[in-house]
Amino acid sequence: MSRRGLSGKLLTSVWFIYLLFVVAFQSEAAVLQVYSDTTSRLPSDTLISNDSIPHTDTAKQAPPMNLEAKLIRHADDSIVQNLANREVYLYGNAEVTYGDIDLKAAFIRVNFNKKTVFARGVKDSTGKIVGKPVFKQGNETFETKTILYNFVTKKGIIHDVRTKEDQGYLHSKVVKRMPDNSVNVKNGYFTTCDNQPPDYEFRFGKARVIPQKLIVTGPVYMEIEGVPMPLALPFGIFPNNPKRQSGFIVPTYGESANRGFYLEGGGFFWAASDYFTLKVTGDIFTGGSWKIAPVLTYRKRYKYSGVLAFSMARNIINTKGDPDYSNSKDFRVRWTYNQDPKAHPNSSFSANVNIITSNYVKYNTVNANTYLSNQFQSSVAYQKSWDGKYFLTASASHSQNTQTHAVQVTLPELTFTVNQFYPFRKKNGTSKSAFSNLSISYSMAAKNTINTTDSMLFKPSTFSHHMENGIIHKIPISLPLKVLKYFTLSTSANFTDRMYFQSLREHWVSDTSAAHGHLVIDTIPGFNNIFDFGISTSLSTKIYGMLRFKKGFLRAVRHVMTPSIGFAYVPDFGNEKWGYTGHYYDTLGRQVTYSKFGGQGFVYGAPGTQKVGNINFSLANSLEIKVRSRKDTVTGLKKIPLIQNFTISGNYNFARDSLKMSNLYLSGRTTLWKGLTLQYSSVLNPYVVDSMGRSINKTEWQVNHRLFRIDNTAWNVSFNFNLSDKDFKKGSKKKSKEKLAQEKKILKQAPESEANNILNHPDEYINWNVSWSLNLSYHFTYTNVKSYINQVWSPRKTLVQTLGLSGQINITPNWKFTFRTGWDFTSNQLSYTSVNLYRNLHCWEMRFSWIPIGPRKSWNFTINVKASILKDLKLTKKKDFRDSY
Repeated sequence: MSRRGLSGKLLTSVWFIYLLFVVAFQSEAAVLQVYSDTTSRLPSDTLISNDSIPHTDTAKQAPPMNLEAKLIRHADDSIVQNLANREVYLYGNAEVTYGDIDLKAAFIRVNFNKKTVFARGVKDSTGKIVGKPVFKQGNETFETKTILYNFVTKKGIIHDVRTKEDQGYLHSKVVKRMPDNSVNVKNGYFTTCDNQPPDYEFRFGKARVIPQKLIVTGPVYMEIEGVPMPLALPFGIFPNNPKRQSGFIVPTYGESANRGFYLEGGGFFWAASDYFTLKVTGDIFTGGSWKIAPVLTYRKRYKYSGVLAFSMARNIINTKGDPDYSNSKDFRVRWTYNQDPKAHPNSSFSANVNIITSNYVKYNTVNANTYLSNQFQSSVAYQKSWDGKYFLTASASHSQNTQTHAVQVTLPELTFTVNQFYPFRKKNGTSKSAFSNLSISYSMAAKNTINTTDSMLFKPSTFSHHMENGIIHKIPISLPLKVLKYFTLSTSANFTDRMYFQSLREHWVSDTSAAHGHLVIDTIPGFNNIFDFGISTSLSTKIYGMLRFKKGFLRAVRHVMTPSIGFAYVPDFGNEKWGYTGHYYDTLGRQVTYSKFGGQGFVYGAPGTQKVGNINFSLANSLEIKVRSRKDTVTGLKKIPLIQNFTISGNYNFARDSLKMSNLYLSGRTTLWKGLTLQYSSVLNPYVVDSMGRSINKTEWQVNHRLFRIDNTAWNVSFNFNLSDKDFKKGSKKKSKEKLAQEKKILKQAPESEANNILNHPDEYINWNVSWSLNLSYHFTYTNVKSYINQVWSPRKTLVQTLGLSGQINITPNWKFTFRTGWDFTSNQLSYTSVNLYRNLHCWEMRFSWIPIGPRKSWNFTINVKASILKDLKLTKKKDFRDSY
């Protein structure tokens, strides 16, 4: 063999042995590729392999990088290692995990020398880039075109990245990630729109992102649908903190015809802590009007939450000397406090305060429900219970009518009650004794009340002349017994103790210059204890009547009667031996008896001044029918109530010397069908009257040959009809319940500001789940009260009719039309009417509201960004209700 052939075979053998050594050293690699220059020799258009065998590598084979955490690598296709350059390549759904960092991409390269990781997507068979890198660290996740990241320095270069920042999105061409997790951005834009491309954006050349704080940019300008707008700023600051942040509130500006130019709604928001925030806003007009409105919101998780708001305004309309000039100072106080039931299971505190002056609603912006209300109520209460038997309540309340200006304030009011208990019942609850059902309970109440007008509420004289107070104790004892199986005999005794801190004395003063003189009433301070009691017994049963039909649509008629007869006795506490009454003699020498604890100033009244020995009687009736129904698969019948209740009641007082028979009272109610209810009441008088209209001891039968005379009658018809697209779909009831649950979930998950806006401004809430709906309401009230004037019965008839109509319709998937109107038949004119048009512009929204008639006559047009972080980015045009147009 030649020397040349021998050397060739030797070289071949050595090369073969070297290959075997390399294969043995990299036995865990799926594919062997050794490149001296990986960056240049790896093809950039690498296709995704169809190899379905996953590979996981925990970096045991490669030399260590001295990292702080374990580096875990995974790829569905293959993992290739380059020992010469100390690099690892991962193909197909590759993933690298290092501490809290997780990186996924179609291709990942790990360099152990430089301690870096590089990732990018690859082209599929159609040429589309797939498997773009997705970087996740903690709660932050973003997708990018390419990424190069250093594990040691924690710096990175990222190209074409889109990140979610709170309620917005940050798009960047080139991003440099710093060790402190801050980000330097070159050539990017910020938007709250999730479309690609977005509907609008704020473009900038440079920016710095401070995580969980803010985004600061250089010169910034706005683009809408790719068109630059003439809206530019030398720098931009965008909030990037999911927590509430302090800042200024930008006011709206405009001109009012009768109040001048204005800045409205401007102020400052202070996010003091996680427990409370303070917002102070105000309005100012060149005509002199102004308003300031601080709002304190507080919340402690699992403990309590609430809002304390106060508004004070000076409303100057027109200029001094004009016929329509007005100058008023108005205010409103709102306070809500809600305690979590789990915070204190045996005690609770709640508050719902709403105090408002009558002119505040007239001259200041409020929602439609507040504007249409004239009755406002408030309550603050603390409740405590012991063992579920004893209950203490301390409360304060307020009631106000903005039309009559009447105000009632009760502060404080205390109640203490003891649950009903059975003293003769054994602990195990079983007893055959007749007295085992005898029950006793106890209640105590004390309150201090002021009745006045809103203009006099804070005057010093109000507290001295309009205050009423007292304490009352009640002990009711009851014993129900079954008699002859079908009758219930109930016997009860009631003991009442009233405590007052003043009493009255009346005396007649004769005037020498007048024929009659006048009455003088003196208030005597001092503690007074007034005790009274009464006993009563009643016997009642139920009588059932049923008429059945074997054929036809009507199958049964059912009539239930509940007769009751009883006796009640109350002593004559007007007797002077009790000391509750006094008397005086008028000019004619007649003795006049009066109660020392009657009239104004005695909140719990006084014992009666006459003996009572009543026989009480009543008869309650209900009538219903049963008809065939295919919907009922069990009985095939359906119950329809014709008369839900019709009651006749009255009493006969044996203790009186005349007019022993009381009036006869009739009342009834029924539901004719769903949404339509009918109520009726009437008072029948058995006695005739004299020329002064006073009842005398002669019956109507004796004089007019009739049993009773109708004194007054009242009819009330209420109709409510609701119709929507849900009523024409199967399972509408179930969907309605799901819808309510969904809306509650929305309120619970929505940011605090958005939830409060939905609750405080329900007219602005858009529910896209309802395609269309129509709500019709009708109320009819008729009263006829007869008065005896000049010896002639003169009926005073009152008829009140109101018709309400409201609805909504989704004109298109993004257009909604709502309206609200009504007709007042008494004044023959339209009631409060509003028309609203809403357009969903994806990340923008447009609203047009129009009130064409009435005191709130106005219109408002607004286009704004939906995201709350840019809520001041809006265009508003309006004509205020305080201006005429």
